[in-house]
Amino acid sequence: MSRPELGVIAETFDCVVVGGGPSGATAARHLAEQGRTVLLLDRQGRIKPCGGAIPPRLIRDFDIPDSLICARASEARMIAPSDKRVRMPIEGGYVGMVNRETFDEWLRVRAERAGAQRRTGIYTGIEREADGSAVVLYRAVGVDKDAPPMAVRARMVIGADGAKSSVAAQEVKGADRQRYVFAYHEIIKAPSRGAADFEPQRCDVWYQGQLSPDFYAWIFPHGDTASIGVGSMQKGFSLRTATTALRKLTGLDACETVRTEGAPIPLKPLKRWDNGRDVIVAGDAAGVVAPASGEGIYYAMECGRLAAEAVEAALLNRDPRHLKTARSRFMRAHGKVFMVLGVMQHFWYRSDKRRERFVSMCADPDVQALTWQAYMNKELVRAKPAAHARIFLKDMGHLLGLRPA
Repeated sequence: MSRPELGVIAETFDCVVVGGGPSGATAARHLAEQGRTVLLLDRQGRIKPCGGAIPPRLIRDFDIPDSLICARASEARMIAPSDKRVRMPIEGGYVGMVNRETFDEWLRVRAERAGAQRRTGIYTGIEREADGSAVVLYRAVGVDKDAPPMAVRARMVIGADGAKSSVAAQEVKGADRQRYVFAYHEIIKAPSRGAADFEPQRCDVWYQGQLSPDFYAWIFPHGDTASIGVGSMQKGFSLRTATTALRKLTGLDACETVRTEGAPIPLKPLKRWDNGRDVIVAGDAAGVVAPASGEGIYYAMECGRLAAEAVEAALLNRDPRHLKTARSRFMRAHGKVFMVLGVMQHFWYRSDKRRERFVSMCADPDVQALTWQAYMNKELVRAKPAAHARIFLKDMGHLLGLRPA
């Protein structure tokens, strides 16, 4: 039912997108390019803690210009509990690194140029009119909380408002059962070459229990700056203390801190993304962050695109059943990757002994080749059965303790 204090609702949009991160901005742009009226509603000033890595497939699929790439990582280095260090060079390619503050805003501007309307506001809920139509309520930033909310009518709503999504909590069954890794990072000014254990073309991933008991810590280059952070599911574990320890361990404690950020990261896709009539979620709100790696930018943008296509089909055919296609298409393309990474996280991250063996496995050329091919192209590599067989035998050797760590 409509609330009398809302008064006359002057605006109606084909779709209101709540959240202007990579997923929401991508969805808004796609729908606007189809000629739909779109409102992109975003709360200003929030930047998600993120290493900022984007694979070549994202750059290709979403037309990302070189100007947004602030660094090109040509290798990763894995650090084991014993301090054993394994380098994983990327043969013939690189991983692009972006600053989320710049990257996300560029995506929002692109959506606006495609025809989406942008507004800064805080989503407060969805009301229903007498005929069941959705009315999206939001509060302008800086306005008294007791003031009446702003209201727009929406034929469809995409909730891309991040982990612990307010849209999902209200409209999507099962969203309240999601589990999270909590992440924290500090953006620092990058040290001069040789001044610390840091290289501007290398991503460092630390698998040590004192830095993270069940996930990992990282140092990622961002050109003039760097992201140094930690993730963990363990309640009571101090992410800030672990980040401080990592900075001291690597000589980055002397670098100036630019800003700090923290946020939950979902562990797996929700079993349902829509409410069956006019709301669908995307990005972190849908849980599309890769287990084990915590990678989310590519999957968020892909999810946003699929959600927009599902909304377009639902609007065109006047049939909300099309909303279900976004999740089914995403899981068909990426579900196996998520399953494999989930099993890997569950097994290998549980103790320092297992983490030690995991890092040892990363030294294997077959593992490195298939890992990078899968990461860069966002699909499991099926063309090398002999390499898969070798990896399986080596993996079983590590699992059974038959191979040295």
